[in-house]
Amino acid sequence: MSTTGEYVPDGAGGRSRGAAGPWWWARRRSMVLDVVLAAVSALECLVEGVAFAEKTGVSAVVAGVFGLLVGSLLVLRRRWPVAVVLVSIAITPAQMGILLSVVGLYTLAASDVPRRIIAVLSGMTMLGTLIVTFLQMHGDLSSGTYHAPLAAVALTSVLAAIGVTAPPVLLGLYAGARRRLVESLRERADGLERELSLLAEKASERAERARMEERTRIAREMHDVVAHRVSLMVVHAAALQAIAVKDPEKASASAQLLGDMGRQALNELREMLGVLRTPGPAVPAVTAPVAEPAPAPAPADVPDDSGPCLAELLELVEESRAAGMHVDFTVEGTERSLAARVETTVYRVVQEALTNVHKHAPGARARIRLAYREAEIAVLVQNGPSDGAPAIALPSGGNGLIGMRERVTALGGGFAAGTTTEGGFRVSALLPA
Repeated sequence: MSTTGEYVPDGAGGRSRGAAGPWWWARRRSMVLDVVLAAVSALECLVEGVAFAEKTGVSAVVAGVFGLLVGSLLVLRRRWPVAVVLVSIAITPAQMGILLSVVGLYTLAASDVPRRIIAVLSGMTMLGTLIVTFLQMHGDLSSGTYHAPLAAVALTSVLAAIGVTAPPVLLGLYAGARRRLVESLRERADGLERELSLLAEKASERAERARMEERTRIAREMHDVVAHRVSLMVVHAAALQAIAVKDPEKASASAQLLGDMGRQALNELREMLGVLRTPGPAVPAVTAPVAEPAPAPAPADVPDDSGPCLAELLELVEESRAAGMHVDFTVEGTERSLAARVETTVYRVVQEALTNVHKHAPGARARIRLAYREAEIAVLVQNGPSDGAPAIALPSGGNGLIGMRERVTALGGGFAAGTTTEGGFRVSALLPA
């Protein structure tokens, strides 16, 4: 609320957007309206002032100038409505300023002035009008031949006071309530617009995050599928080159194994691409407007039945043994079926760990320990130091350990990797069963 009680009846509750009016007017047409009303009020007060001067013997010039000044105060009604009403109450005994009083009361009631002030000033205006009307009617009737009863004069005065005071006050209260309602609705609309804009930004961020997660997942799957097979193929190719002349039969077996690994890698790639190309469920068209945009869909994961399982671990170990690695594989606890994503994750951890041994510790002995527990499963892959054989020149992007950690933590498990005191490397993971 303005400290001056300013009222702007343009439905904006203050200076409207793009306001171009001077001083306290929100619009130029509001200024024109107030100037016209002030001119009419000044003219009325001029005439009524001259008439009052003839009755009381006061100078007509003084009364006329006073009436002009008082009536022109209506131009200030939006800026100081309380002052305008007080002036209209003050000049009530002079029987002038009806338009000033009516318009002032309307502006006061429609402004943000506290209701108690509106009630007090309205009551003072009504009381002043009642007293002046009663005295004037009683004097006029007493001087004539007809003498009306005092009760009739009082009732007529009360009705006149109510008729002059109540309509502008009630109309002003209605206009003020309507203006405040429009302001509230506008604020709600602006708030909703800001909220929808914020929700749209959040939805865009979620969609971008989902795309990044999907790209990361695809990269991780491609790395897991390709890296191990290709590493084994490189190992067998190096062995094939060394024994091609010395042992043709063993070279032929290695070549056949090399081809089998290549076909397995291609089959896994085809399965991966088939899953990625599978269209998702159709999204029904939305015909009704929604208050909040739907959250961004989570990246679709590979179906549970598309990945390898723990039953294939022995085959994975045999592939590494066939490539010349010494692998000790032990299983503790009672073997049982686990969730498909858990089995796939354990398989990928072992696969990537063996791939790293082939890359960075050729000739090293590896130990795989798989432990079934009541509510979890633990896997440990540890290798000793290399036996001095030259490392195979294989590119490494450093994403293997990162991918393993992401897989394990995504299922709520724990992951650890690091060197051992003997100079080897150790990878361990613990997942809920």
